[in-house]
Amino acid sequence: MPVSRLLIANRGEIALRIHRAAHEMGIETVAVHSTADADAMHVRLANHAICIGPPAASESYLNTANIISAAEISGADAIHPGYGFLSENAQFAEIVEAHDIVWIGPKPEHIRTMGDKVEAKRTAGALGLPLVPGSDGAIESVEEAARIAEKIGYPVIIKAASGGGGRGMKVCNSPDQLDTLIKQAGSEAKAAFGDDTVYLEKYLGNPRHIEFQIFGDGNGNAVHLGERDCSLQRRHQKVLEEAPSPVITAEDRARMGGIVAKAMADMGYRGAGTIEFLWENGEFYFIEMNTRLQVEHPVTEMITGVDLVREQIRVADGKPLSFTQDEIQFTGHAIECRINAEDPWTFAPSPGLVTAYHAAGGMHVRVDSGLYAGYKIPPYYDSMIAKLIVYGRTREGCIMRLRRALEEMVIDGVKTSIPLHCALMQEPDVLNGDYSIKWLEDWLAKQAS
Repeated sequence: MPVSRLLIANRGEIALRIHRAAHEMGIETVAVHSTADADAMHVRLANHAICIGPPAASESYLNTANIISAAEISGADAIHPGYGFLSENAQFAEIVEAHDIVWIGPKPEHIRTMGDKVEAKRTAGALGLPLVPGSDGAIESVEEAARIAEKIGYPVIIKAASGGGGRGMKVCNSPDQLDTLIKQAGSEAKAAFGDDTVYLEKYLGNPRHIEFQIFGDGNGNAVHLGERDCSLQRRHQKVLEEAPSPVITAEDRARMGGIVAKAMADMGYRGAGTIEFLWENGEFYFIEMNTRLQVEHPVTEMITGVDLVREQIRVADGKPLSFTQDEIQFTGHAIECRINAEDPWTFAPSPGLVTAYHAAGGMHVRVDSGLYAGYKIPPYYDSMIAKLIVYGRTREGCIMRLRRALEEMVIDGVKTSIPLHCALMQEPDVLNGDYSIKWLEDWLAKQAS
């Protein structure tokens, strides 16, 4: 039986994005929400809405029992987790499938494998993906770490095996720092993720963050949909993304895309996934895989014309991919600005009442947001409130259109990161595509001095 009623186990703009794709496919939607999100746009638009708990995410959007109960009460035959929350929780995926509900995501075993960064690196290497030189697995002792660091050369970076967001990461420049930094990274990881396991890699001096969008049918067929450049970051959090990357050639795209697609086909991967690399001096180094839809997926949709959420639902429903690799064409350029409810320079959160809202419009301008005038942004969740995505036939044309769209966008009543994006669109390095993962933090430091 095809999916007829889809429960969206998420909130905000991604919940609205999933709702829209489902409705275009003739599928009813069920919105689950905390008490803080009772007035959210996706809740208003969904066919059915069920409150699953109080504002705290641990008691609502991360409450497996309440979400499954909502699915059973509403008669939902599928669950889409969006991104964040339970989207990369293998146990939740298994529970969903155990209740004979279609899980719109990868196979649970693949979520589990790629969620452990040590195991993900081992698996990626076995699948033929290029790796950053470093330990083969978890570091068992300082002596072992010292031997590896001596072999690959300082500086090295110590990373938590679980989690992300920059927590449990320490850069070590010399042998005398190693013991202290391993302990610090392990303690941070234990506090944040409940796991003090760390591993060690060569620290790349000035790389870019390049990721490839892949899609598999779970039966040994997989394709890539090109790369995204996500190098403009602050504290390991992406601020702006673009596709294609200004530094990747068509030849490198075809070569690396072919490698990642083959790896996913060999793995039997199902659904959407993103393989993330550091890129430096023409070389790619695998860092992690995200077994879910990415926040920045719209830029890929803009340059390929593929609706990734629609394809997720189709593949989870047992259908084959609706396109072959040869049918995927890359056209033009797209940039996404993440708009957060926060001070654009101090980054302090700014929840509150939206007194006026006007979404930018015009040709090739897309705004993914659940905002409206009179909506009260709650203080309990991630501060991202909108995504402005703009397309152009060329990168230069895209930037000109993005400048205009940013000037046109109105969100009153709270502080937002729009002024930051406006400033970035005037910077020569950004305009020339000449930036790395360190560029934004260095630039921000200069602005503050």
